[in-house]
Amino acid sequence: MAKTATRGRRKAPARGKSKARSSGGGLLPWVVIGIAAIGGIVAHDHWKSIQPMLARQSPPITRDTAEPRPVVRKDAPPKQVALAAPTPKVAVPKPLPPATIPTPMIQPIKAVPSPAPAAISETGTVAFGYCGQGAHINCVGDGGVFWYKGEKIVIADMASPVVDQARCDGERRVAFAAKSRLLALLNAGPFTMNAAGKADPSGAPRVVARNGRSFGAQLINEGLARKPGAAGNAWCA
Repeated sequence: MAKTATRGRRKAPARGKSKARSSGGGLLPWVVIGIAAIGGIVAHDHWKSIQPMLARQSPPITRDTAEPRPVVRKDAPPKQVALAAPTPKVAVPKPLPPATIPTPMIQPIKAVPSPAPAAISETGTVAFGYCGQGAHINCVGDGGVFWYKGEKIVIADMASPVVDQARCDGERRVAFAAKSRLLALLNAGPFTMNAAGKADPSGAPRVVARNGRSFGAQLINEGLARKPGAAGNAWCA
């Protein structure tokens, strides 16, 4: 019982020692701060002389330490670099030279002869009479002249005497006979008239025929006409 009582009681510390410990523990931080402040002032005043010393002691920074090299694996396949395909050259066609257009030669214009007038062929089917004082439409004037539809026709392949121009009675009788024979031939049926030259004031020259036989040739054979250009004195012999 006595031991337990003594163990529970503890000796009170002396007041002087506790004050000393508390005072010592409170001044220590201030001392450290003061030393640091003094060191900072000294370092600031002597920075120029301290800086070369720090530069010598600090190890140089090399490229190996600054930039680590990538680790290359031996078993890694080499990287394939895609080569740019060459750009194909496009052949630019050369411009063609301008085509030379030949200048057409101007040829002289040749005069084309006008074609000969086509032969006029007409078939007569009208009734004829002797020409009088009135208009001459379809009538007989003499042995070698008549009018057909108002046009004066001259038989081109014969020449017969004219009643008004007869030089003797014999020529006058032949002229009347030729005139009467021509009227009969014209009224005997259809006939054809073929042009034998250009028309003039004296009349349009025609070859009058039926079935291929000329009226002029018939009158010559009958002694009532003569060939064109032959002498006419035989009518008064």
